[in-house]
Amino acid sequence: MQIQGTTKLLGVMGDPVEHSLSPAMHNAAIAHLGIDYVYLPFPVKPAKLATAVAGLAAIGVKGFNLTIPHKQAIIPLLSEVSPLAQSVGAVNTVYWTERGWVGTNTDVAGFLAPLRSLNRDWKHTKVVILGAGGAARAVVAGCRELGCTEIYVVGRNSDKLAAFAESWLNTPISVPLTVHPWEELSMVLPETGLLVNTTPIGMYPQVERFRKADPLRESPLSDADFTCLNSQTIVYDLIYTPSPTQFLQQGKAVGAIAIDGSEMLVQQGAAALKIWIEQPVPVEVMRQALHQKLGLAT
Repeated sequence: MQIQGTTKLLGVMGDPVEHSLSPAMHNAAIAHLGIDYVYLPFPVKPAKLATAVAGLAAIGVKGFNLTIPHKQAIIPLLSEVSPLAQSVGAVNTVYWTERGWVGTNTDVAGFLAPLRSLNRDWKHTKVVILGAGGAARAVVAGCRELGCTEIYVVGRNSDKLAAFAESWLNTPISVPLTVHPWEELSMVLPETGLLVNTTPIGMYPQVERFRKADPLRESPLSDADFTCLNSQTIVYDLIYTPSPTQFLQQGKAVGAIAIDGSEMLVQQGAAALKIWIEQPVPVEVMRQALHQKLGLAT
């Protein structure tokens, strides 16, 4: 890859952003395609978000991704937001048009990609989602797109759970979900077809912090919680490091199908890159670049 005066700019904006693996994935794809682009990390503090967004437009940036803490804060700064991103309440991909910056959400497509490859009757699949934060919103939207009609969201904060449920009432996506406090987990788990962890418990390096506070908190669930699952259950952890997480190891121990977050990261990135360059994207090249960074076998 040769950066020159004609090179078009893409990137990822976050705080912090130094840890992001997106540049490795995107630049591998760009090099493979031989196109005149480069993908850069943009460290932006929350107080400087509006200035940064205007600055990127001023220097002709073609598009960018967003990570924590900007996915919600970016919305008022955009000229247009896709219906999906409006429903999810978060934007992770932005692209430039004659109308200005347009925001959308490719996290949903990323989440769905490994599930679509499975031969399932999703309409009759019971979904249990652990956590009620921003990541859970993308999962809910994805499950609704699959046609799931039985969605349970389990969280520890009752006020946050109530707000989560209410937030879907006036969106373009009709979502049939119920929320439950963590104390009702044992009641909700039986007959689960898809169990998704959207919490940060078990993620490196946060896993070290959780372990110091509570040696058992390498996973959001105990081994006993998994006993009601079976070989037909899909256990999906949005975390991709370490691989596998304790949560996925527990799922494998009862014969469940385990999916980690690395494929979601690849697929959401591929969907974003396709929007920016308007041509097919080498997904396998991006996957190999990510696995190399993570030290995983490809």
